[in-house]
Amino acid sequence: MGEQATAERVMTATARVPARPRSPDEPERPRNARRRLEGLYRWLFLLPAVVYLVLFFGYPTVKNLVMGFQDYTTATFYTGEAPWVGLENYGKVLSSSVFTTAALNTALFTAGSIAGGFVIGLALAVFFRKRFPLGGVLRSLLLLPWLLPSIASSAVWKWMLDKDSGVLNQFLEALHLVQRGVPWLTSTQLALVTVIGVSIWGGIRFYVTILYGGLQDIPDEVYEAAAIDGANGWRAFRHVTWPMLRPVVHVVLLLGVIYGLKVMDVILALTGGGPANATQSIATESYALSFQQFRFGEGSALTNILALVSVVFALVYLRASRRGVED
Repeated sequence: MGEQATAERVMTATARVPARPRSPDEPERPRNARRRLEGLYRWLFLLPAVVYLVLFFGYPTVKNLVMGFQDYTTATFYTGEAPWVGLENYGKVLSSSVFTTAALNTALFTAGSIAGGFVIGLALAVFFRKRFPLGGVLRSLLLLPWLLPSIASSAVWKWMLDKDSGVLNQFLEALHLVQRGVPWLTSTQLALVTVIGVSIWGGIRFYVTILYGGLQDIPDEVYEAAAIDGANGWRAFRHVTWPMLRPVVHVVLLLGVIYGLKVMDVILALTGGGPANATQSIATESYALSFQQFRFGEGSALTNILALVSVVFALVYLRASRRGVED
């Protein structure tokens, strides 16, 4: 007991001893030095990403913007001269007879692709939310085609939709639904509808993935409470699922519109913009002007118009969505 009491007195006395004052000559490290060092480390980790964005996104964007106001041709690569023409390139592409058709096709393609892909994707997402055997396997199989490049899958679709030897026409003829091959990709009336259908097939996986993730964030307790009040099936979807999924829907639709406006690979692989510009979009027309006709200035001007439309739509849509949430 005596040794324990002595130890306690020593510890008490030690605790009362004031800390040694810092000598004026001893160097004092600033309090924010560690914060500055941590901030430097953050920037060092971000530096590769920033350099990548500047080189492969920032520079091409600025270069394309400048080219839209220049007479940029193949000769420019040798002479380095690209005369400044102001808004002349924009006047040419806007007054072109193809522009109106391309703009209308772009709008129809975007609306059709989003409507079909979103409705089917939402239905599949709601279906997969229910637990059933092999549900995870089916979801995985649904996502497997997403690993294929769009060009590769479009090439397969082009072979399947061929008028003479396509699998689809052979199947329809075997069922006696058609008498001869349907010109899915060569008819001015069917080509755009066919391209939209292929785009819907390619976009379903995107909508299912995002919407399914949003559905997973809705607690089961909410559905149980709604079921007690008699809200099942469609009523549960209308009063529970849709309101709580609305923020995710806003993002999905915005991304879908941006993708639809700039899509080019599917159209080029299936129809190349034909027949008779029936599937020509603003993106494919910009590609044709730049890399087929080598009128880089006009192609850049058309790309800038498309980018401006995308930005304006995004701003208007986000503002309208914010108002809807606030109300």
